[in-house]
Amino acid sequence: MKQTRISEAVVRRLPLYLQVLNELHAREVQTVSSQELGVKLDLNPAQIRKDLAYFGEFGRKGVGYDVVYLIEKIRQILKVNQTIKVALIGAGNLGLALCNYTKYSKDNMHIAAVFDNHPAKVGSSIGSLTVQPMSKLAESIKEHNIRIGIITVPAHEAQNVANELTNAGIEGILNFAPAILRVPDEIRIHHADFTKELLSLAYYLNHEGDENDESAMDTE
Repeated sequence: MKQTRISEAVVRRLPLYLQVLNELHAREVQTVSSQELGVKLDLNPAQIRKDLAYFGEFGRKGVGYDVVYLIEKIRQILKVNQTIKVALIGAGNLGLALCNYTKYSKDNMHIAAVFDNHPAKVGSSIGSLTVQPMSKLAESIKEHNIRIGIITVPAHEAQNVANELTNAGIEGILNFAPAILRVPDEIRIHHADFTKELLSLAYYLNHEGDENDESAMDTE
């Protein structure tokens, strides 16, 4: 594998490639070209070839990519060919939905522990897991070798939770709370803010007509 530093944009496209490849595999498609992937993903085929070339030579000219082989290689690149254990903090409705999301099991992202500080939730069951108090967080992360934390608590609690995850030795955080969190540079954090995405979507709904009008005026 090349040692070139890979940009975040490339890493974020890899799961998209994997999703389409899994769909093709389910339909028993054996090979696919970058052109066909580009059409399905609305991406430039040259960009797809460039992204994959960072990690090796997976395709054959005039033939394309072997679907099963490329699935295996992208899973290795994303490290989902091994089980990665996750801790979820916040046993509310969103936390429950994430625990029941079957794709985590498919991609070997395994929620191994759930935590909450609400007395009514501590000790309750979510599937095969028992909701633990936050006081058990560091102990459980060490015991189960948990590497990723998911935050689904209210915004005003999120920074404290991030601090506790950091102190417990977590390596990455997926934050669903509508808050900007501060963590040390060595901790990777991704934000999944529904409110932000909905607001930006609303902007485009409300301004699409205005943008089309401006484009028309520019051509006159």
